[in-house]
Amino acid sequence: MIIYKFGGTSVGSAKRIKKVAELVKGGDKKIVVLSAMSGTTNSLVEIANYLFKKQNEIAANLIQGMRTEYKKTIKELFSTDEFLKKGEELLASHFDYLMSFTQDSFTVHEEKAVLAQGELLSTALLHLYCEEVGIESRLLPALAFMRIDKDLEPDDFYIKENLSRLLSENPDCPLFITQGYICRNRYGEIDNLKRGGSDYSASLIGVAANAKEVQIWTDIDGMHNNDPRIVEDTQPIKHLSYEEAAELAYFGAKILHPSSITPTKAANIPVRLKSTMSPDAEGTLITAKTSGKGIKAIAAKDGITAIKVKSGRMLLAFGFLRKVFEIFELYRTSIDMITTSEVAVSVTIDDTTHLKEISDELEKYGTVEVDKKQSIICVVGDFIKKDKGVAKKVFDCLSETPLSMISYGGSDHNISLLVNTKDKANALKELNRLFQ
Repeated sequence: MIIYKFGGTSVGSAKRIKKVAELVKGGDKKIVVLSAMSGTTNSLVEIANYLFKKQNEIAANLIQGMRTEYKKTIKELFSTDEFLKKGEELLASHFDYLMSFTQDSFTVHEEKAVLAQGELLSTALLHLYCEEVGIESRLLPALAFMRIDKDLEPDDFYIKENLSRLLSENPDCPLFITQGYICRNRYGEIDNLKRGGSDYSASLIGVAANAKEVQIWTDIDGMHNNDPRIVEDTQPIKHLSYEEAAELAYFGAKILHPSSITPTKAANIPVRLKSTMSPDAEGTLITAKTSGKGIKAIAAKDGITAIKVKSGRMLLAFGFLRKVFEIFELYRTSIDMITTSEVAVSVTIDDTTHLKEISDELEKYGTVEVDKKQSIICVVGDFIKKDKGVAKKVFDCLSETPLSMISYGGSDHNISLLVNTKDKANALKELNRLFQ
């Protein structure tokens, strides 16, 4: 069994859906996990926002606009009157359902049901197209096996038991199609996985189905050694360890969500990153093994805020850091980087929802400084503290770039640097000299 996950751009048009069908037909038994067509989830979020505001007429107009766009898609996707009619009936069921929310009050539970329609549509369309062209497949409803528990974490036992049951009902089927992102919660209500979305779904399904590989298909030919949107002549990395891939994903490599690495790492299932635009390209293979020492790649994460707390009382005072961290725990705000001195502690966060409350609480312990519009640059590879010259190479490249924070030694795979976002692009270009 191989798990194939396709993102929104990979199923973003009729042409792309046909390409996906070509890629998954034949070969090993597989489960295909789909995101919503590109742009769909954003549109559904906008619709839900208007429904919350009770601006139902605007929401209805947006729903009709989406319906019109999907009608164009099915006209391009299906070539026979029979399946064009089936496609129209499919759209009618989903968009009539969406329109029903404009007739009554709207709640957060109904919002999750609205957001789920994107994945339900994309999988139904691929399944119908496979049926039209003679590719045997079965729809595998994610809402029948994917569930989160009271802590909003995946219910692994439930997922495995129910997925196994559904697969056993069609033992000879070579191709199953299911939805990423969506699930049910402990009360049976429609919910979603939030972190990692469809990538996370694919990883969880891979573990539950005891797959031999999970493949993440996007519009990029693997994880690159630098940001191709900023730096010219970047190269895809042939192989990464789970730790290296997770560091890159967390610190800005958009091709993969860091949450999706955790289940596959625990089960020792390889993850392969492939491109629907260049399917013959080798891509990136992620396994437990590492391949060679040294620096592998660079990534950058924007939207970072640095918070510094300076206090004379910190000097030799045990318990100070605990008090600081408890404030972030209270407001459920994760910390990315941390540095300390005798009289100060600096941390970075990427979620500023409770920034004011956190700052107010921290002022009980000292002077608080907040710097917004920061970026974390992450240099990743297989190097340890005993390796000579790694840090020097990095700092030599950045001799003209102001560095606000440096984190080194917390991981054998990561040197993190905080810079002003306006300096990020130039820093990435200078760091590219590490690969020359």
